Amino acid sequence: MHDTVNAVANFINLDTANIIYLFLVGFVGGLVSGFIGSGGAFVLTPAMMSMGVPGLVAVASNMCHKFPKALIGAIKRAKYGQVDVKLGIVLGISAEAGVLYGAHIQESIKKSFGEAGSNLYVSAAFVVILAVVGGFILIDAWKTYKSGNAHEEEKVTKLARWVQSVNIPGTMVYFKSIDAKVSVLFTLPLGFATGMLAATIAVGGFIGVPSMIYVLGAPSLMASATELVIAFVMGLGGSFKFAMHGLVDIRLAMIILAGSLFGIQLGAIGTTYVKPFMIKVVMGVIMVTVLFSRALMVPVYMSQLHLIQELSEGTAKSLKNVSFGIMIFALAMGAFIVLRAMWQGRKAERLLHTSEALGHGKV
Repeated sequence: MHDTVNAVANFINLDTANIIYLFLVGFVGGLVSGFIGSGGAFVLTPAMMSMGVPGLVAVASNMCHKFPKALIGAIKRAKYGQVDVKLGIVLGISAEAGVLYGAHIQESIKKSFGEAGSNLYVSAAFVVILAVVGGFILIDAWKTYKSGNAHEEEKVTKLARWVQSVNIPGTMVYFKSIDAKVSVLFTLPLGFATGMLAATIAVGGFIGVPSMIYVLGAPSLMASATELVIAFVMGLGGSFKFAMHGLVDIRLAMIILAGSLFGIQLGAIGTTYVKPFMIKVVMGVIMVTVLFSRALMVPVYMSQLHLIQELSEGTAKSLKNVSFGIMIFALAMGAFIVLRAMWQGRKAERLLHTSEALGHGKV
């Protein structure tokens, strides 16, 4: 009986407005996910938390909706030749271990510090990861833009060249995305960190995609597509783990899945019209914007845990409203950037075809 009461307390009431909001959030999350391959959960988890969904339930429900969506996205992008299945499975297996360990930490924090402690853990992890990874990606994209090489092929980083040069007998595996052999001793910690982050904030792609690009040397397009394979493997195991403890709200998972299934296919098509540089820009801009949304909620949770002076009800409500507003802005901006990039890419492609037709005297 006690477990049943706790399970019901984890789930919010769903009215028509909430359902529409979740569907739109799922659409934008799917759009971004199909475009940059990081699962879009860095949009979905904070968006659910902004509705009052407990952090742990938001992470678990997000992970549950992720694996069928990731499977569809991976199949779609595999048709464009962008998926390295072997790399995705190798990283996905070690990521599964990270998911199980991360889920154990999540459950321990909730038992020790309650819902506010769990929310603070998820939000603080978001702020740190978004600041570090989002800032690094934006700086890299800015340097590429300033150098005037935005339309050129990506160059393998010095770190990736070193990783590819290390030969450890018995551990070397060839991956087509990087056209080189890499020791699995390098992929194991990357996969584990990806899985642990996924179980913490449901966004393993923040580590998975950048590590494939900057550490292993995979092109951005293939890294973002291969991440969908990892997300499928992680989501399958993580959902089972969280569901066994009654933390998956299947209603939330199904609504955002319905919205994201539309968005992810559109986002995947969008990758065929843009340069790798644009994927970095989209990922970095959305990450940094969502960062501010979660940062505003940190003092609210700290106040609830009596770690700082208690905030007045009005101040806490204002912070929640501003956080929610920034979240909406991030969703709209993400959708705008992706759709605009698609429209411009499609327009440029049509102009090129017209020009070629004129050149051959067909028009």
